[in-house]
Amino acid sequence: MPLGSRNYLYIALGAAVIAASYGTMYLERDIDGFFSLTIAPFTLTAAYLWIVFAIFRRPKKQGDKSRS
Repeated sequence: MPLGSRNYLYIALGAAVIAASYGTMYLERDIDGFFSLTIAPFTLTAAYLWIVFAIFRRPKKQGDKSRS
């Protein structure tokens, strides 16, 4: 498999942060609210980048000691 168990764990963590951010914006119900304008853009961008990192991350092979 191209993705390992850690990759899926990282993807799930990123998806949970995305869901929590959108959920918090929904609960705030204010377009000009503090969370909608200041916190959510950073958390959403970071979570999407985290998912991209999780997809491209390759685990180190145990026999590969060329990288110290």
